[in-house]
Amino acid sequence: QLQLMESGGGSVQAGGSLRLSCEVSGYSYRKNYCMGWFRQGLGKEREGVAALCPERGTTYANSVMGRFTISKDSAKNTLYLQMNNLKPEDTDMYYCGANFGGAVLTTTGWRPGGDIQWLGQGTQVTVSS
Repeated sequence: QLQLMESGGGSVQAGGSLRLSCEVSGYSYRKNYCMGWFRQGLGKEREGVAALCPERGTTYANSVMGRFTISKDSAKNTLYLQMNNLKPEDTDMYYCGANFGGAVLTTTGWRPGGDIQWLGQGTQVTVSS
């Protein structure tokens, strides 16, 4: 069982930056999961933003390519999402997820290969114009 706790959200103006963090806790004998960031707004479908998987490496949604960077610090059990040049359309609730069957490429970026086994409570990002 994993517990995921996101932090780092907030309100910024367009062009600004934020770094989201996801602290991972809990025991599991399989620690090499795909980890990723997702976002979802009211009335919208959940979107895969960035994934970090053992086999594929990093994968991004087309809309964030070149602006967002996913990384992890294994010593701190923490996953990060560095978000630069933020746009109003990036406004959403951002969630950290783990073990979702890999990142399957799509025309808009990627989607989880299966159900997301563990998902955090989310952190709100609001970008004003």
